[in-house]
Amino acid sequence: MAFRGQFEHSLDAKNRLSVPARFRSSFASGVVLAKALDPCVAVWTPDGFDTYTQSFLPDLNPLSEKRRSLEQFFGSNSFDTELDSAGRITLNSLLLGHADIAKDTVVLGVFDHLEIWNRDAWRARQEALSGDIAGIAESIGT
Repeated sequence: MAFRGQFEHSLDAKNRLSVPARFRSSFASGVVLAKALDPCVAVWTPDGFDTYTQSFLPDLNPLSEKRRSLEQFFGSNSFDTELDSAGRITLNSLLLGHADIAKDTVVLGVFDHLEIWNRDAWRARQEALSGDIAGIAESIGT
Protein backbone atom coordinates (compact mmCIF):
# COMPACT_ATOMS: atom_id res chain seq x y z
CA MET A 1 0.00 0.00 0.00
CA ALA A 2 1.23 3.48 -0.80
CA PHE A 3 0.90 5.92 2.09
CA ARG A 4 -0.68 9.21 1.02
CA GLY A 5 -2.38 12.17 2.67
CA GLN A 6 -2.20 14.34 5.78
CA PHE A 7 -3.93 13.53 9.06
CA GLU A 8 -4.03 15.74 12.13
CA HIS A 9 -3.73 13.87 15.43
CA SER A 10 -2.78 14.60 19.02
CA LEU A 11 -0.70 12.56 21.43
CA ASP A 12 -2.48 11.28 24.50
CA ALA A 13 -1.07 11.61 28.04
CA LYS A 14 1.07 8.46 27.53
CA ASN A 15 2.62 9.75 24.26
CA ARG A 16 0.52 7.40 22.15
CA LEU A 17 -0.57 8.33 18.66
CA SER A 18 -3.33 6.73 16.62
CA VAL A 19 -2.16 5.48 13.25
CA PRO A 20 -4.74 6.42 10.61
CA ALA A 21 -7.17 3.48 10.36
CA ARG A 22 -6.66 3.03 6.61
CA PHE A 23 -2.95 2.22 7.17
CA ARG A 24 -3.11 -0.07 10.21
CA SER A 25 -3.26 -3.33 8.26
CA SER A 26 0.07 -2.44 6.60
CA PHE A 27 1.72 -2.64 10.03
CA ALA A 28 0.44 -6.12 10.92
CA SER A 29 4.01 -7.48 10.86
CA GLY A 30 5.31 -4.69 13.11
CA VAL A 31 6.40 -1.08 13.12
CA VAL A 32 9.80 0.59 13.00
CA LEU A 33 9.90 4.10 14.46
CA ALA A 34 12.98 6.03 13.39
CA LYS A 35 14.58 9.42 13.67
CA ALA A 36 14.31 10.90 10.20
CA LEU A 37 16.81 13.24 8.55
CA ASP A 38 14.15 15.96 8.73
CA PRO A 39 12.88 16.95 12.19
CA CYS A 40 10.18 14.28 12.26
CA VAL A 41 9.60 10.64 13.17
CA ALA A 42 9.51 8.12 10.33
CA VAL A 43 7.12 5.18 10.65
CA TRP A 44 8.10 2.17 8.56
CA THR A 45 7.05 -1.41 8.11
CA PRO A 46 10.02 -3.62 9.06
CA ASP A 47 10.53 -4.69 5.43
CA GLY A 48 10.21 -1.09 4.24
CA PHE A 49 12.86 0.12 6.68
CA ASP A 50 15.23 -2.67 5.64
CA THR A 51 14.67 -1.85 1.95
CA TYR A 52 15.33 1.83 2.65
CA THR A 53 18.59 1.30 4.53
CA GLN A 54 19.80 -1.30 2.04
CA SER A 55 19.19 1.16 -0.81
CA PHE A 56 22.26 3.17 0.20
CA LEU A 57 24.44 1.10 2.56
CA PRO A 58 25.65 -1.66 0.19
CA ASP A 59 27.25 0.89 -2.12
CA LEU A 60 29.57 2.09 0.64
CA ASN A 61 32.83 0.47 1.74
CA PRO A 62 31.98 -1.44 4.96
CA LEU A 63 35.07 0.04 6.62
CA SER A 64 34.42 3.64 5.62
CA GLU A 65 33.58 6.39 8.07
CA LYS A 66 30.49 7.34 6.03
CA ARG A 67 29.02 3.85 6.20
CA ARG A 68 29.77 3.49 9.92
CA SER A 69 28.15 6.86 10.59
CA LEU A 70 25.03 5.98 8.62
CA GLU A 71 24.76 2.58 10.31
CA GLN A 72 25.18 4.18 13.73
CA PHE A 73 22.60 6.88 13.03
CA PHE A 74 19.92 4.64 11.53
CA GLY A 75 20.58 1.63 13.77
CA SER A 76 20.69 3.44 17.09
CA ASN A 77 17.80 5.77 16.33
CA SER A 78 15.27 3.17 15.17
CA PHE A 79 12.97 1.16 17.39
CA ASP A 80 10.90 -1.95 16.74
CA THR A 81 7.38 -1.86 18.12
CA GLU A 82 3.82 -2.89 17.33
CA LEU A 83 0.44 -1.25 17.13
CA ASP A 84 -1.54 -1.71 20.33
CA SER A 85 -5.08 -3.09 20.26
CA ALA A 86 -6.44 0.42 19.55
CA GLY A 87 -4.08 0.99 16.56
CA ARG A 88 -1.70 3.30 18.44
CA ILE A 89 2.07 3.61 18.65
CA THR A 90 3.98 5.02 21.59
CA LEU A 91 6.67 7.60 20.85
CA ASN A 92 9.71 7.60 23.14
CA SER A 93 11.41 10.72 24.48
CA LEU A 94 14.32 10.53 21.99
CA LEU A 95 11.94 10.64 19.02
CA LEU A 96 9.68 13.26 20.60
CA GLY A 97 12.68 15.50 21.25
CA HIS A 98 14.06 15.07 17.73
CA ALA A 99 10.75 16.11 16.18
CA ASP A 100 9.93 18.69 18.88
CA ILE A 101 6.55 17.02 19.42
CA ALA A 102 4.60 17.79 22.57
CA LYS A 103 0.98 17.15 21.59
CA ASP A 104 -0.35 18.31 18.19
CA THR A 105 0.94 16.41 15.18
CA VAL A 106 0.41 15.83 11.50
CA VAL A 107 0.84 12.32 10.13
CA LEU A 108 1.99 12.41 6.51
CA GLY A 109 1.84 9.68 3.94
CA VAL A 110 5.17 9.70 2.08
CA PHE A 111 4.58 6.82 -0.35
CA ASP A 112 6.69 4.08 1.33
CA HIS A 113 6.39 5.28 4.96
CA LEU A 114 4.63 7.70 7.27
CA GLU A 115 6.12 10.77 8.93
CA ILE A 116 4.98 12.36 12.19
CA TRP A 117 5.62 16.09 12.40
CA ASN A 118 5.04 18.77 14.98
CA ARG A 119 1.98 20.48 13.51
CA ASP A 120 3.50 23.98 13.46
CA ALA A 121 6.80 22.74 12.03
CA TRP A 122 4.94 20.92 9.23
CA ARG A 123 2.95 24.05 8.35
CA ALA A 124 6.20 26.02 8.03
CA ARG A 125 7.82 23.24 5.97
CA GLN A 126 4.77 23.02 3.72
CA GLU A 127 4.90 26.76 3.05
CA ALA A 128 8.58 26.50 2.13
CA LEU A 129 7.88 23.51 -0.12
CA SER A 130 5.12 25.41 -1.91
CA GLY A 131 7.61 28.09 -2.87
CA ASP A 132 10.40 25.68 -3.85
CA ILE A 133 8.67 22.72 -5.48
CA ALA A 134 8.33 24.13 -9.01
CA GLY A 135 12.07 24.86 -9.16
CA ILE A 136 12.92 21.44 -7.72
CA ALA A 137 10.66 19.72 -10.25
CA GLU A 138 12.11 21.72 -13.16
CA SER A 139 15.68 20.86 -12.16
CA ILE A 140 15.12 17.09 -12.34
CA GLY A 141 16.90 15.61 -15.29
CA THR A 142 18.90 18.71 -16.14
